[in-house]
Amino acid sequence: MTIRVLLADDQALLRSAFRVLVDSEPDMEVVGEAADGAQAAALARAERPDVVLMDIRMPGTDGLAATRAITADPELAGVRIVMLTTFEIDEYVVESLRAGASGFLGKGAEPEELLGAIRIAHAGEALLSPAATKGLIATFLAQSAPADPVARVDAGRLAALTAREREVLVLVGGGLSNDEIAERLDVSPLTVKTHVNRAMAKLGARDRAQLVVTAYETGLVRPRGE
Repeated sequence: MTIRVLLADDQALLRSAFRVLVDSEPDMEVVGEAADGAQAAALARAERPDVVLMDIRMPGTDGLAATRAITADPELAGVRIVMLTTFEIDEYVVESLRAGASGFLGKGAEPEELLGAIRIAHAGEALLSPAATKGLIATFLAQSAPADPVARVDAGRLAALTAREREVLVLVGGGLSNDEIAERLDVSPLTVKTHVNRAMAKLGARDRAQLVVTAYETGLVRPRGE
C-alpha cells in the first residue's frame, strides 16, 4: 500500500527536497505541494492524502489554522498531520496537538527520521521526534493547561472507559508503546492495541496522540513533579 503524502511549506526549495526524498521510497508518493495553509487544506480535500507534512509557520494561513480546518472536516478523518518546526520547543506545538496533529518533527531531522515519522503517523501512532523526550508533550501540555480545574477538558468523558482502558490510557499518556504496555500489564500487544482502539473510539480521538492530550487535559495523568 502506497502512503500518499502532501507537503505544506512556504519554502519551495525545502518542498523540493522533501519531494525527492519521499518519492524515492517504494511505499510513498507525493500527491501535492502547498505554499501556505489555505492551499494545504484545499489540497487535502482534493487529494485525500494519508499524511500531511505541515510547516507550523507559514505566511497567510499558517499550519495551525490549516490543521484545524483539516481535522474539523469529517470527510478527512483519515488524514494524519505531522507538524514541522524549526525548533523542538515551539509555542505552537501544543496547539497543533490539540488541533488534531499526530505529532511533530524538527526540520533538522535526518532523512530516515522524516520517513519514519510519515510511516508512524500513517499507522496511527503518536509521534515524538527522536530528538525529543517521551515527556515533551506532557511538559508542553502542563505549561499551557489552565490553572482552573473547571477550565480543563471535562473529565466526565472518561466515565465511558473500563478500568483496564483507563489503565492503558495512563500508560499511553506516559509515552509507553504497545509492547511496553503489554509487558507492564502482562498481556499481549494485540490486547493492548484493542484497548487503545476502544479508548480512541469512546473518547473521539483521531489517533494515539489525541489520547495523550486527553490523558493530561482531563487530569488522569499529571506531569512529573506535580
